[in-house]
Amino acid sequence: MSAPNIIGWCPGALRPMMSGDGLVVRVRPRAGRLTAEQAKGIARLAAAHGNGLLDLSNRANLQIRGVTEAGHPALMDGLRNLGCLDDSAEAEARRNIITWPFWGAEDATQAIYGALEAGLLAVDAPQLPGKFGFSIDLSADNTLANAPADIRIEAGAGGIIVRGEGFTTGALATSAENAAALALELAHWFMATGHVQNGRGRMAALFADLPPAERHARLPAAHQAVPCRVSQSAPPKIGAYEQGFLLGFAFGQMTADTLATIAAMGDLRLTPWRKVLIEGLKTAPALPDVICEPNDARLRVVACTGAPGCLQALGPTRTLAAELAPFVPDGTILHVSGCAKGCAHPAPARYALVATPDGYAPLHNAVAAARPHTTHSAADLAAHPDLLFENPNAP
Repeated sequence: MSAPNIIGWCPGALRPMMSGDGLVVRVRPRAGRLTAEQAKGIARLAAAHGNGLLDLSNRANLQIRGVTEAGHPALMDGLRNLGCLDDSAEAEARRNIITWPFWGAEDATQAIYGALEAGLLAVDAPQLPGKFGFSIDLSADNTLANAPADIRIEAGAGGIIVRGEGFTTGALATSAENAAALALELAHWFMATGHVQNGRGRMAALFADLPPAERHARLPAAHQAVPCRVSQSAPPKIGAYEQGFLLGFAFGQMTADTLATIAAMGDLRLTPWRKVLIEGLKTAPALPDVICEPNDARLRVVACTGAPGCLQALGPTRTLAAELAPFVPDGTILHVSGCAKGCAHPAPARYALVATPDGYAPLHNAVAAARPHTTHSAADLAAHPDLLFENPNAP
């Protein structure tokens, strides 16, 4: 299988990334929330300066696709006027925070976010790797457990706990401001370990590299104090919640027109599950290109942009994914990846198809980078889904 080029950073608005359909411009909403007016404005900008398509990322961001280099400055002016732009690309990259989307006015989520954002934008902030991120999750069932994060601020026994990804001890915070301070202390400690090489490094990889006897003993004293549960929680289902209606999109993609339409229904909260919560909405919207049913087969399929939209993809992904979606068994995930990077679903998937120079490699209980044993054409897989699903215990 061809080795993909690992770039090591995520696109932003001020630092976009070139793809097969133009620049990818990532908007990072503060606390994962866009006001209705901001979302309507982004929809207008995506239609005017992009190809009219927007992606939801697994870091609760919104990506405007198909932006030309000539149109990028005007797009930046528009995002700045909407309050959706940082002062610099460096500040934008550091503000990598996923927020539990079901927060309420009575909890500390927003206060923690504000304090953490301020700390990450301060002059003495740690110069973290591009993919290094934080999560704020005060849910009782640890809803963001599977979302990508290196430092987690979460509910625990006795209050708010701050811990590093992979570690089973953490620090007990005394306030929202203290939670942010403890997270920043842990980030500074991470940088001081020397684990970061060539601008890359993740907390879970550091945990794995440390000798078992040293994994917790080397942490700052406060972060050795509280044993932590490391639970795994299923993503919330499509439907109505106290805060609003959670809806989905096939492959996490929508059009600018769709964004404008749902923005007319209320303020939006983006999620790392590529779903959007419309604040205050209690019934499913009657829209043709959104997913409003929790059992929709398309929710069992994850697929990246694929060729030709991604320069590294070795084949198209989404047409094949849509054709196979009805055959994916309940309770499982099919990941269709354009290359071995597996950007759309970094974790192992029960079923996976990875594009290679020779066709699509079926994998089981594996990440996209796993070694393939055979390949099939897209036409054969669409005509014979049993080539993938017949023997899920095969290597």
